[in-house]
Amino acid sequence: MEMFDPPHPGKMIREDCLKPLDLSVTAAAKWLGISRVTLSELLNGHNGITADMAIRLEKAGWGTAESWLRNQLSYDLWQAKRRASKIKVKKYSAGKAA
Repeated sequence: MEMFDPPHPGKMIREDCLKPLDLSVTAAAKWLGISRVTLSELLNGHNGITADMAIRLEKAGWGTAESWLRNQLSYDLWQAKRRASKIKVKKYSAGKAA
Protein backbone atom coordinates (compact mmCIF):
# COMPACT_ATOMS: atom_id res chain seq x y z
CA MET A 1 0.00 0.00 0.00
CA GLU A 2 1.43 3.35 -1.04
CA MET A 3 1.78 5.98 1.66
CA PHE A 4 0.41 9.46 1.05
CA ASP A 5 3.23 12.02 1.18
CA PRO A 6 5.61 9.93 3.32
CA PRO A 7 8.00 11.81 5.60
CA HIS A 8 11.68 12.04 4.75
CA PRO A 9 13.54 9.30 6.64
CA GLY A 10 15.72 11.95 8.25
CA LYS A 11 12.67 13.35 10.00
CA MET A 12 11.82 9.86 11.22
CA ILE A 13 15.34 9.43 12.62
CA ARG A 14 15.13 12.76 14.43
CA GLU A 15 11.66 12.13 15.89
CA ASP A 16 11.75 8.38 16.54
CA CYS A 17 15.40 7.72 17.34
CA LEU A 18 17.21 10.82 18.59
CA LYS A 19 14.47 12.61 20.54
CA PRO A 20 13.38 9.66 22.73
CA LEU A 21 17.00 9.11 23.74
CA ASP A 22 17.69 12.85 24.09
CA LEU A 23 20.64 12.42 21.72
CA SER A 24 22.26 15.43 20.13
CA VAL A 25 23.22 15.33 16.46
CA THR A 26 26.88 15.30 17.49
CA ALA A 27 26.45 12.38 19.91
CA ALA A 28 24.33 10.37 17.46
CA ALA A 29 26.83 10.94 14.64
CA LYS A 30 29.67 9.75 16.84
CA TRP A 31 27.64 6.69 17.87
CA LEU A 32 26.89 5.88 14.22
CA GLY A 33 30.51 6.44 13.16
CA ILE A 34 29.75 9.26 10.72
CA SER A 35 30.44 12.98 10.62
CA ARG A 36 28.08 15.45 12.22
CA VAL A 37 27.64 17.11 8.81
CA THR A 38 26.58 13.81 7.20
CA LEU A 39 23.95 13.17 9.87
CA SER A 40 22.75 16.78 9.84
CA GLU A 41 22.26 16.68 6.06
CA LEU A 42 20.23 13.47 6.43
CA LEU A 43 18.12 14.83 9.29
CA ASN A 44 17.38 17.99 7.33
CA GLY A 45 16.33 16.11 4.18
CA HIS A 46 19.32 17.12 2.06
CA ASN A 47 20.54 13.52 1.69
CA GLY A 48 18.83 10.16 1.81
CA ILE A 49 19.39 6.80 3.45
CA THR A 50 22.12 4.81 1.73
CA ALA A 51 22.59 1.07 2.17
CA ASP A 52 25.58 1.81 4.42
CA MET A 53 23.55 4.20 6.57
CA ALA A 54 20.70 1.69 6.77
CA ILE A 55 23.11 -0.88 8.17
CA ARG A 56 24.46 1.64 10.69
CA LEU A 57 20.92 2.41 11.86
CA GLU A 58 20.15 -1.29 12.17
CA LYS A 59 23.32 -1.89 14.19
CA ALA A 60 22.31 0.98 16.47
CA GLY A 61 19.07 -0.89 17.17
CA TRP A 62 16.84 1.47 15.24
CA GLY A 63 14.92 -0.90 12.97
CA THR A 64 16.10 -3.05 10.11
CA ALA A 65 18.22 -1.94 7.19
CA GLU A 66 15.46 -3.13 4.87
CA SER A 67 12.82 -0.99 6.57
CA TRP A 68 15.01 2.13 6.31
CA LEU A 69 15.64 1.50 2.62
CA ARG A 70 11.89 0.92 2.01
CA ASN A 71 11.15 4.22 3.76
CA GLN A 72 13.67 6.00 1.54
CA LEU A 73 12.29 4.37 -1.59
CA SER A 74 8.72 5.33 -0.66
CA TYR A 75 9.80 8.93 -0.08
CA ASP A 76 11.80 9.10 -3.35
CA LEU A 77 9.01 7.54 -5.43
CA TRP A 78 6.41 9.90 -3.97
CA GLN A 79 8.60 12.89 -4.83
CA ALA A 80 9.20 11.57 -8.37
CA LYS A 81 5.47 11.02 -8.93
CA ARG A 82 4.83 14.64 -7.97
CA ARG A 83 7.16 15.63 -10.84
CA ALA A 84 5.96 12.95 -13.28
CA SER A 85 4.06 15.37 -15.52
CA LYS A 86 7.37 17.08 -16.34
CA ILE A 87 8.92 13.81 -17.55
CA LYS A 88 8.32 13.70 -21.29
CA VAL A 89 8.42 10.10 -22.47
CA LYS A 90 6.10 8.48 -24.98
CA LYS A 91 4.97 4.90 -24.63
CA TYR A 92 7.08 2.59 -26.77
CA SER A 93 5.25 0.59 -29.42
CA ALA A 94 6.91 -2.49 -30.84
CA GLY A 95 7.49 -2.21 -34.56
CA LYS A 96 8.01 1.56 -34.61
CA ALA A 97 11.48 2.89 -35.30
CA ALA A 98 12.72 5.71 -33.14
